[in-house]
Amino acid sequence: MLHSFVVGMGRSGEGLHLPSLSKARVAAPDLFAPEPPIAFDPFRAPVPAPDAVMVDSLEQAARRVPPHRTVVHLCTPPHIRSGMLDRLGELGYRMVIVEKPLALDLAGLAAVARVRRRWGLDLTVTTQWLDSALTRRLRTAVEGHEFGGLRGIRVVQNKPRFTRSARSPGHPTAFDVEVPHALAVVLTLAGGASLATASWEDMVTDDRHLPRLGRARLRLDHHSGVRTEIDSDLTSPVRERRITLEFDRATLVGHYPCGDTDHTAQLRVAVAGREATRSVFTDDALPSFILRAYARHQRLPLEPGTLPVHVDAVRLLTEAKDLCAVREPDPVLPEEVHSVPSAL
Repeated sequence: MLHSFVVGMGRSGEGLHLPSLSKARVAAPDLFAPEPPIAFDPFRAPVPAPDAVMVDSLEQAARRVPPHRTVVHLCTPPHIRSGMLDRLGELGYRMVIVEKPLALDLAGLAAVARVRRRWGLDLTVTTQWLDSALTRRLRTAVEGHEFGGLRGIRVVQNKPRFTRSARSPGHPTAFDVEVPHALAVVLTLAGGASLATASWEDMVTDDRHLPRLGRARLRLDHHSGVRTEIDSDLTSPVRERRITLEFDRATLVGHYPCGDTDHTAQLRVAVAGREATRSVFTDDALPSFILRAYARHQRLPLEPGTLPVHVDAVRLLTEAKDLCAVREPDPVLPEEVHSVPSAL
């Protein structure tokens, strides 16, 4: 049985991971220690949280439950990722679920790689779309070749994010918010890729101008011949998470759940010469992701995880942001590192 320790009690930690942990604990109680999860926020004083025991520090958490039998849910902003991992590793924690993105750029990725190597950390990135019921159906369609070869993928990720973008400094560009989810899925479905083009737009309202946080678009050329387009608009008036797969003989259009109030996905399959079909099904991906992550840590030797996919995603995101920054008169992105750390 494994203990749970949530670090960072913002939207991801308190709003997503803790409720999903509660669901996972009910679904598979044998995976989890009977004690409630521990939680700590490095940016604010402890306040009561439902279904968790708040502590004052990482050190206090390490004294309450054994770090080597604890899975950490690291939900702090990505710009302090390596520092938090280093502190956790020094205290004896080895199993860490890291909120996406793994890093903001290749320099950050290199720092994470050094810390991971120093402490022997096992990192799992929270990209629950890979554990989505919709993604599983799409993978079955790709791998089964029922509709012929996969030719193209288009992902649309729209949602209004004005207030959170203004309040939270954790995501410097629109590429860092929703796009990592989509990248993990398309790299899993179509394999490795190179960046073809990318663009970003500012978030502008009557009283606010947030550079680079309005919209992010990129196009990938996969080594398999598939072409992918990802479009994430954080100024959209509507919410939508849509993925379209173009096959030789069919078009599949899937809709992921858009929030934590309704965990339902939809899939429309259109085959030439047939009437299109539509299926609607439950898709609560984050608890499924947590169950898989904890079950993996219970098995020895550990099965390979999905970390290589996320390393590739960071590389592509860095290239996309670099390309966009070149077009600006005064780039403000951190100086990039031009090689992917081999330690990951």
